[in-house]
Amino acid sequence: MKADSYWELFRTFFRIGIFTLGGGYAMIPLIEEEVVNRHKWVEREEMLDLIAIAQSCPGVFAINIAIFIGYKLQKMRGAIATALGTALPSFLIILTIAIFFKQFEDNRVVAAIFRGIRPAVVALIAVPTFRLGQRAQLNRYTLWIPIACALAIWALGVSPIYIIILAAVGGYLYGKFQPRTNTDQI
Repeated sequence: MKADSYWELFRTFFRIGIFTLGGGYAMIPLIEEEVVNRHKWVEREEMLDLIAIAQSCPGVFAINIAIFIGYKLQKMRGAIATALGTALPSFLIILTIAIFFKQFEDNRVVAAIFRGIRPAVVALIAVPTFRLGQRAQLNRYTLWIPIACALAIWALGVSPIYIIILAAVGGYLYGKFQPRTNTDQI
């Protein structure tokens, strides 16, 4: 389904962009609610694919996914509208903070507010992670893959780039040697 206008795309992603506490991953539930559930611009399965692609592309995750959705709906102008809608709130908030930062730098109330926000940000990132795991149909046979990747990055210091490359090669080889059924054929 197409968006009615560039303004609708911009407005939707601006609204999402206002709540970027925790970064792009914290925006996944908001994007999914708006794009999949409310507007029905993207199917749930396609959203999972877009998230995977946005994560593996260079750049800011939230802007990447916004660009993909905008382009799918309204081509280049849609991509520009969604990218601006996503980035503009953060830009304005950071600009405002930069202007007034010196006045609040040592304020105990502001410091306490940020300490209170931190656990909520962790939850905002954790929930989409668990949902992605469910949609990726992780089970007892495949759960070791994300765990091993996370441990390799965290404990061994392996670059995420190597993990992505290894995962792509592994996925290719798995698909190449997996026996095909009639429903798998293109």
